[in-house]
Amino acid sequence: MTDSLCLLPAPRQLIWTEGVYPLADQRLIWLDVPNPAAWRGAVARWQKRLQALLGLNWEITASGAAPDQIGLEVRLATHARHAEAYELAITPAGIYLSGADEAGGFYGLCTLTQILEQAGRQLPCLRISDWPDFPARGVMLDISRDKVPTLETVCALVDRLAGWKINQFQLYTEHTFAYRRHPEVWAEASPFTGQEILELDAFCRERHVELVPNQNSFGHMTRWLKHPRYQALAETLDEIATPWWPNSPRIPAGGFSLCPLDPGSLALVTGLYDELLPHFSSRLFNIGCDEAVDVGLGRSQSECAQRGQGRVYLDFVLSLYRDVRARGRRLQFWGESIINHPELIPDLPRDLIALEWGYEANHPFDAHGAQFAAAGIPFYVCPGTSSWCSIAGRTDNALGNLRSAAENGLKHGAVGYLIADWGDGGHWQVLPVSYLGYAAGAAYAWAFEANRSLDLARAVGIHALHDVTGRAGEALYALGNVYRAIGFEPDNASVLWQLIQQTQTRVREYAALLQPEVLSRTMEAIDAAGQLLASAEMSGPEADLIRRELDQTAQLLRHAVRLAQFMLGTGERRGPELDLELQEIITVHEQLWLARNRPGGLKDSVARFEVALQVYRA
Repeated sequence: MTDSLCLLPAPRQLIWTEGVYPLADQRLIWLDVPNPAAWRGAVARWQKRLQALLGLNWEITASGAAPDQIGLEVRLATHARHAEAYELAITPAGIYLSGADEAGGFYGLCTLTQILEQAGRQLPCLRISDWPDFPARGVMLDISRDKVPTLETVCALVDRLAGWKINQFQLYTEHTFAYRRHPEVWAEASPFTGQEILELDAFCRERHVELVPNQNSFGHMTRWLKHPRYQALAETLDEIATPWWPNSPRIPAGGFSLCPLDPGSLALVTGLYDELLPHFSSRLFNIGCDEAVDVGLGRSQSECAQRGQGRVYLDFVLSLYRDVRARGRRLQFWGESIINHPELIPDLPRDLIALEWGYEANHPFDAHGAQFAAAGIPFYVCPGTSSWCSIAGRTDNALGNLRSAAENGLKHGAVGYLIADWGDGGHWQVLPVSYLGYAAGAAYAWAFEANRSLDLARAVGIHALHDVTGRAGEALYALGNVYRAIGFEPDNASVLWQLIQQTQTRVREYAALLQPEVLSRTMEAIDAAGQLLASAEMSGPEADLIRRELDQTAQLLRHAVRLAQFMLGTGERRGPELDLELQEIITVHEQLWLARNRPGGLKDSVARFEVALQVYRA
């Protein structure tokens, strides 16, 4: 068992000792802590898992008992040096857990649960001493690129992430909160309601997860500005160039960012805060403000020419900062615009948090972290799952990005680590595609050195896919690396995703790269991953759904290859055949979407397949 036990995250100190502890029925869980009521929820969660896994019934007590009656003793570590730390000892006589605080006790029980799940009734004897590297360890899930998950889906995800010692969670929001004063904005989005957020906030608190409110407040306001009521607030309604990829489509006319000089812009977003923030117990607040790329191209052009685009941007952010601070909350904002104007970094207030984001393996977390640290600005490092704009993820890129963020965040004193999971391009990736990034990021944020060489495929296979063979994790890992078979890796996307969503443009651009042997090699990589998945032995209530989701992922990758072959005249399938195949993929896409998500946004997501369908019907 000592050779096969896999913990996620791996603890920083684990010592194997002699013997085993045989679990028996009708033992006691002794809460030997000053405030047993505060620890009861975490212990009851473990108690239920013990009963579900092994059929053992252990009663919780706060008054002690004879030593031979106690199976698990939980104590407060009065001299712990680290917040959220715990020590766990399994001996032939029983299990002993001490936590530096309630969160530390919770995390020790999470580790003990993972041991139970793998060892059964014969627990190996060991000693673990563990504590986190980053005080804040979060995940941010995009719910504004069409896909809005059900409350049940989000709660299940939070529960999973908490078990991996994630302690913050955000829902990236543009238009998907049901603002009562703005019903036209979310009318077709199936948004989260205030009641749902209150329920989710309570659910998170029970698992020592802080639900941080998130509302973009400057750029990425297209879903608002497309409505006549808000168009007067736009910086510009003209089409603008996209700065993110060379030769990529332009941002269409209709508005992208709020005009920072218009008093109505500040009135709009602070009115949103009035409605949104009372539903959250967290005192943090992420106001977004990333990629306000059109500022200075429209109504603020003259002011930007006079004072500088960076200064105009910062002044608007500072006006939001003052509002948020007056509400007793601490502001977070995406920091790339300030990094592009490093002379302004010292002008930031020292009580906000800059979010240093970047999603490529070579992102300069080192250089940017040094700039924030030198100015005394608290910051998080914010890598990503690399799942969006990819179909199946980009495994190697994600791991390089996640590792670099942890290493350089620790080097420069980052106070947090936030894993971003975006949904650009209609949010085509299924949820399990993000599990690799979640797991790796959770591990690196908790104890980087102990998890630097983590066998991620095995860990995800055991703790997310519930496959004892390990092949499901290997399949997920391999599907996520199919993007490399093409031999060319655009930033923030995979070629195969681009081929479906931007067919004509991308086939012309990549024609020289998409040689028959390259496409054949790519198809072989997809099929090899599919064979691993076919031989996997997943269990649990989601096993069938996950298998269907990953089968769909492989099928969509195959279709991208066939699309390229068709466009280049090297494939065997004709247009009508591919048209029918893609229609079948769309049908499954709709079914899988509704298995975890709300109907709002599905129509828009499906519409993104139309580019490829038109190729077959031309």
